[in-house]
Amino acid sequence: MNHDFSDAELEAFLEEALDPVRAAEIEQAARTDTSLLKRLAFLNRRRDHGAHSLAAIWRRFQVGVPTREEMGQYLLGILDPEHADYIAFRLDILKCPFTQSLLVELKAATNQAEMKRAKACRDSLYQSGTQIMGRTRKS
Repeated sequence: MNHDFSDAELEAFLEEALDPVRAAEIEQAARTDTSLLKRLAFLNRRRDHGAHSLAAIWRRFQVGVPTREEMGQYLLGILDPEHADYIAFRLDILKCPFTQSLLVELKAATNQAEMKRAKACRDSLYQSGTQIMGRTRKS
């Protein structure tokens, strides 16, 4: 059985740095394709012996992954268009798990901060309302 998995994809699979859909495809194929298993074993041995591809080095050191500050600016829509396009490319085309994880983390932090602000606002309004109602009753 012949599968079209590149060595770069298989190396990313071994490093658990491949997008989940493609990783599942490789895992499924490896269950029945002994030649694919042999390729994975070869790549794993090569990696263990210190031979690394350029792609593996980029993944290991997360070259090109935006910083938290850059990703925050991307979320706010204030990043220059060229840089924003690059981040969108990493998210949508490369499906970089590190970039995607950073995006999810910052969105969750933003949502949590918004919920805290909303609660503080509600609490403040409630406090004000009870104070006004207390003054009205005393009058």
